[in-house]
Amino acid sequence: MPRTPRPKKAVAKPRAAAPAKAWAGRFREPTDPAVEAFSTSIATDLAMARHDIRGSVAHVRGLRRAGLLTAKEAAAIERGLGRVLREIETNRFEVRPQDEDVHMAVERRLTEIVGPVGGKVHTGRSRNDQVATDLRLWLRDEIDATVSDLHDLVRALLGRARSDLGVVLPGYTHLQRAQPVLLSHHWLAHVEMLLRDADRLADARRRANVMPLGSGALAGAGFPIDRERVARDLGFDGVSRNSLDAVSDRDFVAEFLAAASILAMHLSRLGEEIVLWSSQEFGFVVLPDAFATGSSMMPQKKNPDVAELVRGKTGRVYGALVSILTTLKGLPLAYNRDLQEDKPPLFDAARQVRASLQVLARMMPRLEPAAATMRAAAGGLSLATELADFLVERGLPFRQAHEVVGRVVRECVDRGRDLESMTVADLASFSPLLDHRALAHLTIESALARRSSTGGTSRAGVERRLRELEAAHGRGRAAGRRRR
Repeated sequence: MPRTPRPKKAVAKPRAAAPAKAWAGRFREPTDPAVEAFSTSIATDLAMARHDIRGSVAHVRGLRRAGLLTAKEAAAIERGLGRVLREIETNRFEVRPQDEDVHMAVERRLTEIVGPVGGKVHTGRSRNDQVATDLRLWLRDEIDATVSDLHDLVRALLGRARSDLGVVLPGYTHLQRAQPVLLSHHWLAHVEMLLRDADRLADARRRANVMPLGSGALAGAGFPIDRERVARDLGFDGVSRNSLDAVSDRDFVAEFLAAASILAMHLSRLGEEIVLWSSQEFGFVVLPDAFATGSSMMPQKKNPDVAELVRGKTGRVYGALVSILTTLKGLPLAYNRDLQEDKPPLFDAARQVRASLQVLARMMPRLEPAAATMRAAAGGLSLATELADFLVERGLPFRQAHEVVGRVVRECVDRGRDLESMTVADLASFSPLLDHRALAHLTIESALARRSSTGGTSRAGVERRLRELEAAHGRGRAAGRRRR
């Protein structure tokens, strides 16, 4: 009995063909699947989708002004790009297996929406100048966001400095107690570091804000596109002046990562101090419970994991810088596929830096300084320099004064005494210049007040600098549990 043939399934006709693969036309066979899997970058560079669309819109307008697109074609492509953007922003954008990178994914979807005219979007550009433009647009936004997060931490530190003005701690050199300083002075030292970081990032942004679009693959665009007008539309300060350099330049990536590495180093130093100060050996600060962790075995533990992770993530940022420098060091002009490897370390480093800034900005206002413990550690032998300065004021050369006070310190160490416990008779036995007036120098208050030169730790000087910083950056949040 003959079989009844099954009805054929209806096959929907595609609205338009997808963009041709890179091998189409030139090659006799398609790319091996292993090569496609090895070379795809879509999972990474999809982060630049919004920037790719923004660059494409500006490029389409440039094509329209050059007479390479009709008004109707340009409008259709812009509408299609707008729809792709909405799909991306609402997480409805679908990546297909044939999408090699974000540029091909966007163009493929655009062509599905608007038809063959979507293929005209790539007129006069290459993926070489396209990705360089997208990456600069992305980095420009990322620098702005990083600087904003940085200023949040600055304000948190200013809040700490304002609330901790009366707290004294020992300043350290070689991790040995050196001289007493105000805790606020210490917090402001970290602010100064961060402000230098902000300047470095702003400088890196300025050099990144140059448009490579219109450089083509390496020799420049073959059409009369007004690059300066396109650059203004995209907010660039100017256009690149050499097409070979423009498509192969990643200095701006390396420069950002260098600035980010220095910033991460500064955050790591702050994290290291929090780790030390929250230990029982120091006991200078109490961590908020919400920013500490316990032990899976030891019930008594309260670990400074946030500060440790900030310290640890610094290595990842350094690694990103070394990675890009290593990638770039052996590349001939112009574009080479090695440059695809610029984005994974860049994106990761930017994430780690911003995450560290954000968590520290939330944690710092909730630290609780142990003011009494800090003050007790700030006196004692840390006042030795005050005694030497007193002898200098009496006319003794500093080297001799240093030797005299060194013998006083040795006596204190041998007998288990502090400098504050020394009597006039005790001091006079080392030098007749050490009379009763020397005792007035052997106080923490005197030591702080005498450091009144610009940049010193006197309360008046610290308050003056704090007011300047608050005026420039805003007052920070009130710090400490006692102010919540």
